[in-house]
Amino acid sequence: MRNVISMLAVITVVALSAFAPPALLITSTAFTPNGMIPQKYTCEGEQDSPPLQVANVPKETKSLALILHDPDAPLRGGFTHWVMWNIDVKGGIPENFKGAEQGANGIHKKGYIGMCPPSGIHHYHFMVYALDTKLDLPVTTDKKKLEEAMNGHILAQGDLVGLYEKKK
Repeated sequence: MRNVISMLAVITVVALSAFAPPALLITSTAFTPNGMIPQKYTCEGEQDSPPLQVANVPKETKSLALILHDPDAPLRGGFTHWVMWNIDVKGGIPENFKGAEQGANGIHKKGYIGMCPPSGIHHYHFMVYALDTKLDLPVTTDKKKLEEAMNGHILAQGDLVGLYEKKK
């Protein structure tokens, strides 16, 4: 019986992985994966968005979307720092990027807001999605609404995690 259960578990994992979108490779010249994000990109600096590079984008991708989220924030569901969609597939996301369609962050304002954890080290997830379409959404779109709009359109996705702790 134990062998049957083990075999079913293996078959389930293999079957589920066949339906998982392929992984995008998200990198930044400003910080390494799971490395410290420079102060420049935070509330203690200039609050510019860091540069991001996206690799392994499927050929059929029509646009990219991005959500920058801090699950460690002391708010229910964490805090969203950036919501963006209809990013051009070519060219990456340069520093202090103002292009594409930018939606509502955690303070209900359009665009990027720098990291500003109240205490301790927080994990910031730069989640990028390759989509099979462009999205027609209002600028008031937040993380939840973007996730709903992307449902069924994600060809690949990737996550770059950076860390930050306030100095002051």
